[in-house]
Order: sequence, then structure tokens, then C-alpha cells
Amino acid sequence: MAKKGNAAESKTRSSISIFVVLGLCCFFYILGAWQRSGFGKGDSIAIEVTKQTDCSILSNLNFETHHKDEAGTIGDQFKPCDAQYIDYTPCQDQDRAMTFPREDMNYRERHCPPEGEKLHCLIPAPKGYATPFPWPKSRDYVPFANAPYKNLTVEKAVQNWIQYEGNVFRFPGGGTQFPRGADAYIDELASVIPFENGMVRTALDTGCGVASWGAYLFKKNVIAMSFAPRDSHVAQVQFALERGVPAVIGVLGTIKLPYPSGAFDMAHCSRCLIPWGANDGMYMMEVDRVLRPGGYWVLSGPPISWNINYRAWQRPKEDLQEEQSKIEEIAKLLCWEKKYEKGEIAIWRKRINHDSCSEQDSHVTFCEATNANDVWYKQMEACVTPYPKTTEADEVAGGVWKPFPERLNAVPFRISSGSIPGVSDDTFQEDDKLWKKHVKAYKRTNKIIDSGRYRNIMDMNAGLGSFAAALESPKLWVMNVMPTIAEKDTLGVIYERGLIGIYHDWCEAFSTYPRTYDLIHANGVFSLYKNSCSAEDILLEMDRILRPEGAVIFRDQIDVLIKVKKIVGGMRWNTKLVDHEDGPLVSEKILFAVKQYWVVGENNSTAAPQ
Repeated sequence: MAKKGNAAESKTRSSISIFVVLGLCCFFYILGAWQRSGFGKGDSIAIEVTKQTDCSILSNLNFETHHKDEAGTIGDQFKPCDAQYIDYTPCQDQDRAMTFPREDMNYRERHCPPEGEKLHCLIPAPKGYATPFPWPKSRDYVPFANAPYKNLTVEKAVQNWIQYEGNVFRFPGGGTQFPRGADAYIDELASVIPFENGMVRTALDTGCGVASWGAYLFKKNVIAMSFAPRDSHVAQVQFALERGVPAVIGVLGTIKLPYPSGAFDMAHCSRCLIPWGANDGMYMMEVDRVLRPGGYWVLSGPPISWNINYRAWQRPKEDLQEEQSKIEEIAKLLCWEKKYEKGEIAIWRKRINHDSCSEQDSHVTFCEATNANDVWYKQMEACVTPYPKTTEADEVAGGVWKPFPERLNAVPFRISSGSIPGVSDDTFQEDDKLWKKHVKAYKRTNKIIDSGRYRNIMDMNAGLGSFAAALESPKLWVMNVMPTIAEKDTLGVIYERGLIGIYHDWCEAFSTYPRTYDLIHANGVFSLYKNSCSAEDILLEMDRILRPEGAVIFRDQIDVLIKVKKIVGGMRWNTKLVDHEDGPLVSEKILFAVKQYWVVGENNSTAAPQ
């Protein structure tokens, strides 16, 4: 009798497994149809697909069969925030910003709300919100409803930044410094900077506007991290992200940039209005810190070639002359080599090592900090970050970087040199192999991951960047986030691989607008932060930055995911809990989630038209 009972139970469990597998398969199949319809607004197509679809069984995964009862409880329902919070950026709130000093742009830096002022509601999408166009069409067109601000169409009308056409914004590819278009501007830079051979892969764009420079650099296989403040231009970073271009809200002010030292192959300022000669050259010194040895700095616009352009700029030539003289003096102090000056463009190159500028010591103050990557909320200083040590006169400090895409999977110098304790060549290669396996399993479940539907992707706990490396495609990019409380700081490794990322503490809001990411990956995030801050706060922030119909992949221990599932049950998300690809005995599980489509003024959880 016992044997018959066991057989019956086994048969029942198998039946349940098949049922749940079919359910999850249909869930993502329907999601794909829903997201591909029109601009992605919910409609009746999903209903028809439900009736007609014969989903195949994913026999290699066993979904929710062992923890269904514990995970099935719906959490408390979160209410929508008021309409005034549609574009709320908690740590760059305009009203709060005005209470801080304006000196050195302090008021435009991160100022997060205290615990008692945090919102505990869901940020709504504006009426008419639409899923962005797929790349590369998104580079040139953005649905008006997603960022309904016409300010820039008036302010920048003669500079070809942005135009309003019917129900979309069009981005012609112009800019203040490139009226002939970004392509022509980039081609001029390419006469000096080697874009074509893959040696220049990562770029930093300071004061990026709507990020047309970064948008067109993708043609050269260069990825730019762009930033600009939330200021009178209102939505410039929001437009960048709606176009599918990496960008964050940020400013060169009093705090160090949230990037590791020696990270970028080049940095760029196109009439970015940063006073480069001010504060004893502190801002240029900060650019020097984040530039890798041999990296390039591009400055276009005032005060370059002031003697030719001062009339067009309508500024006193004496002021412009003094401004350029200060920049030249600081560049010399940093021992940058000037490679080019023509028209309104100047290009410098950072030396490859300290020995290349042996006369520098007596003229410059070097930073005393032992960790040049310890930057989170640290005050910027007027000092020069020392080069990594070298033993040969022609040796590149920090190692010679390989061209992209070869560098994506090559062991980074930071690892091979032993600079990161506990991470070896073998560790790196095993991690790379493991994440290829994980991503392959993700794609078996969510079949549209690499279809082009998800352009802006975030990895909340990026490790060595292997998740992003496994996804690498012209259709998408990944913002690799290095939590400030992570045991090992490996963000420099991520940049060395030709990827981009940023330091961040997930107890605070991220420096972006609402609805700017299509897919969020959270590997071990809630285990990492379980003793630091509220899981509810982190999940509400994820909801804020995730687009309607965007997806989330949680990877964590089962007890953690059960709690997460309960909370997001009240956030208008659909979820499915899945076993590890190695089987149900592995305690680590995966929780797939999709944010429902809803807009401001709606109490229901769907926007399907009648």
C-alpha cells in the first residue's frame, strides 16, 4: 500500500509540475504578444493569444512545486502615488534641491529624503504611456506621452537637438557643438582617437544633454556613460534613456564621481558648462582619476580657440583667454599631451605611466587616499591620483587593455595582477562560464530576453560583470551596479571588460527617472541588504525605475524570495517562482516578475482598451 501511495503522490507532483510549467510558458508567450502590440499598451491581443496558444512544456524546470503554499500569499496592496510624482526622482527632488547651497553645484547633487519623508506608494506612468520603439529606431524617436516636455524643442530649436512631430519627439542627431550632426563630429574625433580598432570602448560624457553623442557612438562599438543634472532643461537624461542610451542624473560638484579610477578609455565635454579651470583644477583632476592611462579627453566649445570664436560666443575675449590658459596649465600639471586643436575642438591624452612625466612631482599635490575607488559621498579634492606602479619605462600602468570585443572575456589585469583579494584567473573564468549557463536558463523561460524588447537592462549586484558579458549584443546594454556594501569591489574589472557601471547603495534611490529600465536583474540583492535596509523600500525603488510591462529576474535563497514574492504581490506585478536550473534540491531559486501596465488615474491593474 505504501508503494502505491508513493506512486500516486509522485504522479500528482508530476501533474502539478507540468501544469505550472505550461502556465509559466503561456505567461511569457502572452507577455511577448502583449509587449509587441502597438507601442506595447495592453490590449485584447493577449486575450486572443490565451485562447489560441498551445505552449510547449519546459521539462527541464520544475516550477513552484515545493514552495507553492508558502509563496502564494498576496502582500498588502500598495496605493498609487499622486499624479504630481509621475517623474519623481527622490534623491534629485527639485524642491529639496533648492534648500541646499548653490556653490559648486552642491544643490544639484544627491540629497535623498530622510526615512520619514520616503514615499510608500507606486509611481504611476503618464496617460498614454507607450513602450519605447526598438533600437535603433528609438535613437531617433520617442513617444511624446512618455516624457511630455517641449521645453527643449524651444530652447534648442536652432541647435537641432530635438523636434516635436505629432505624437513623437524626433532627435535629428544634432547638438550645440555638432550642427552638421553627431556622425560628422565623431568622424572628426576619429581622426585622432582610434575608434575603429576597438582600443577605445568606454567613454564618459559630462553634461550630456539628450546624449546624441553617446547615441551615435554605438556605431563605433563604443558605449558612453552619460550624465547631466536635473535642472532647467527638465528631462534631458530622461530623453536619453527613452532613446535607449545609458545615462544617469549627475553633476561635477563637490562629491567624487561614482566610478572607479582608471575606468574610461575617454572622457568628453561638448559645451558642458563645467568650469574646468575653477577650484585649482579639481574637476579636471577628477576626470584624470577616472581616465585609464593612455585615455583621451575631448573638450569642444568655449573657450577652445577663443581668439577665433569670441565674437560668435558673445563673451569678452579676455575672459575666454584666461579660461583657456587655466585649462592648458592644469592639463600640463596633469602631464596630459595635447594631440589636437582645430575649430572649437581640443583633444588631450593622458600619459601611459608616471615615468612619462618625471618632472611632475615638484609641481603637483598627489592624493593621499590609499583607495582611489572609495568615492561614495566622498568629497572631491584638488589632488592628482597616482598611477599604478610600473617597473619599465614603456610599461602601461594598470596593464595593456585588449581591444573590444576580445577584452570582454579576457582575464582583466586587475585580476591577473592579484589586485583583488580572493579573485584569481580561475575564479574569473569559472564565473564567466557559470553566468553563461544561468543566462541560457533565463532565456529558456523568458524567450524575449534577447529579442530586442529589452534595451535598457540593469544588474543590481553585478559582481564581475559576467551576466552582462553573457548578454552582450548590439540590441541592448547593461548598467552594472556595484553595491557600496559588496564584499569585493570589482567595478574596475567590469570597465576593463569593456562594460559600464556605477557605485550605488540600494538603501537609497538610484540616480534616474521613473520608468527607465526594461529588465532588472537582482542576484542576491536581498540577502546582501537584509540587515541594512527594508526590502520593501528596495522593491518600491525597483518598481519606480522599471517600465510598465518590464521584467525582473530575482536570484536568491528560497526563504528570501518567498518574502519578496509576498511584497510584490501587492505591487501590480505578476510572478512565477522557478527552481534552480540544476534541480529542486538547490536552495537558490529564481523568481520571474512582470510589471503590469497601468497609468495615472487608474485603479485597475490593466489598460486594455474596449
